Amino acid sequence: MEAAESTGERGNEVERILDCLRRVVHVLYGHSRRVERLAGLTSAQAWLITMLSRRDPTKVSDLSRDMHLTPSAVVRIVGRLEERGLVVRTRSSKGHRVKVALTHVGMKLAGRIPEIPQELLLEGLSEISPGRQRAISESLEFLTRILGAGEVAPLLFFAPVANLPAGDRVD
Repeated sequence: MEAAESTGERGNEVERILDCLRRVVHVLYGHSRRVERLAGLTSAQAWLITMLSRRDPTKVSDLSRDMHLTPSAVVRIVGRLEERGLVVRTRSSKGHRVKVALTHVGMKLAGRIPEIPQELLLEGLSEISPGRQRAISESLEFLTRILGAGEVAPLLFFAPVANLPAGDRVD
């Protein structure tokens, strides 16, 4: 009888895990589709625009730290936004500090971007203990191994940019 109960309990836990993953993917995908439809942006681009809308001109390294992305990933996102005229890079008078700011068009677009799920995740995760963060991290790493994705490049949510150091390539 105990084996049947533990099998049933395991089945319920597996169902809970799958349902939670479905919800997370659904929210991220829904946001991605909404931002694409409203503004023609990827989620990562929308997030960067939202971050810049709340700041003075900002260094890429600060954006990288606050978004938990590599500087090279942020530079690629900035490059795409710059091509569209949504952000501009400026140099300090000394010429070695590059900062990124929204253009007028980028600022207007920022007001139309819906709430960013990644920001909600970062905010929520920052409020839990390091031990709980480690447990979540280990559990997610285990899931990536189950899927055979432990070595897959960590692409940003629904965007063609990998969160890899400069020089590393996605095959």
